[in-house]
Amino acid sequence: MRELVLTPKFKRAYRKFVRRDTRLQVRIENVLQQMQEDTFAAHLSTHKLGGELLGLQACSCGYDCRIVFSIERDQATGKEVIILLDVGTHDEVY
Repeated sequence: MRELVLTPKFKRAYRKFVRRDTRLQVRIENVLQQMQEDTFAAHLSTHKLGGELLGLQACSCGYDCRIVFSIERDQATGKEVIILLDVGTHDEVY
């Protein structure tokens, strides 16, 4: 199971995004838990990004909700971690 690392940008985007619709908070938290268990589960629609976001990945947490992240190796522990970078609508994060 991979550990989640929340960046300051992700935290700000998350607070702003769930303020618009509080139901999103539960949905996003469920997706984050599922990402820890299996980042590439089919229902998450995890995919690689291109262009300016080349090297990053995204997954879906509902119709118009995306989470942008990267998978990196923690130098201290040697374990893979999920670095959460952004959350929002399709147009906001891409």
